[in-house]
Amino acid sequence: MAETKLKTKPTEVTAAEFIASLPDGRRREEAAALDAIYRRVTGLEPKMWGPSIVGYGSYDYRYESGHSGTMCKAGFSPHKAALTLYLASSYGDRQGEADALFARLGKHSTGKACLYVKRLDQVDADVLEQLVALSWERMDRHLAEQVTEWRGKS
Repeated sequence: MAETKLKTKPTEVTAAEFIASLPDGRRREEAAALDAIYRRVTGLEPKMWGPSIVGYGSYDYRYESGHSGTMCKAGFSPHKAALTLYLASSYGDRQGEADALFARLGKHSTGKACLYVKRLDQVDADVLEQLVALSWERMDRHLAEQVTEWRGKS
């Protein structure tokens, strides 16, 4: 299998420098607000992953194909068109709770593991923080399950 070079990896740019460099004032304010939410939820200082992802924590992954790498456990990217929040792709036995939060969030769209928000003032900030916390907890649980599964195979 050909080795692929990962583009999304930690950089030396600080999240504060990145946020300050955003050309749109509203996006700078929104990114600062998201950073505050993620810091409260994770208790961690952010790192930049690639040129535009503000990430918190990290985890190692390996697919059955053999592809492996390291990625931030949670994060966001303040794109011009929308804020992208990287969340858990599944909430397991807490899916109902996640669905209820998404229903109360406000104006948004979703992808497999992404939440897209055009304007932060169009969503409920408290609900958003609850979603980030639920995703963080789910990632912790999922990673713990993977370690247990891996240990059982050795």
